[in-house]
Amino acid sequence: MAKILKIYPENPQENLLDEVVKVLKSGGLIIYPSDTIYALGCDIFNLKAMEKLAELKSVKLEKSQFSVICNDLSHLSHYTKALDTPVFRFLKNHLPGPFTFILEASKNLPLAYKGKKTIGIRVPNHSVPKMIVEKLGHPIASTSIHDDDDVLEYSTDPELIAEKYDKFVDLVIDSGYGDNVASTIVDLTSGEPEIIRQGKGII
Repeated sequence: MAKILKIYPENPQENLLDEVVKVLKSGGLIIYPSDTIYALGCDIFNLKAMEKLAELKSVKLEKSQFSVICNDLSHLSHYTKALDTPVFRFLKNHLPGPFTFILEASKNLPLAYKGKKTIGIRVPNHSVPKMIVEKLGHPIASTSIHDDDDVLEYSTDPELIAEKYDKFVDLVIDSGYGDNVASTIVDLTSGEPEIIRQGKGII
């Protein structure tokens, strides 16, 4: 049964964030808020957790496209190949924010991302996921929660999300209602921004 923790971005309590990190370190799956939608996440360095996440999304881990949540630009650059100045400047102008940027992956990514040439990276403008990543010491994997109702597409009520995923995740962070518009996906691998999916972020 999933535990629900109420952690609000205005004043995230240290002890509650520590509890989230403990769950992640032990290989648990969490549902967490962001500046866009609620998402599923786990520790990217815990292979069993990554496999559980892939199973929950009905994909093979090697075929998965889980993005990673970083807490700032320097953190992001550790998991990507060297960023040239225009790309770095572009990222600096848009992060933190509601974007997923596709960049060339570095060798610092863990086993679960082995063989992937590119990686989707987010730095959300939301204190809760950023503080979790900071306390954990490395990124968390991220994949969106889809609603069965195609009209809604994304669930926004954390209590309903907790009810739905109760048997599949270990922890749900309730930060109040989420958004129902996902991040804008931008491919930066060519050096020029190419919008793959228009979402909340405007370039």
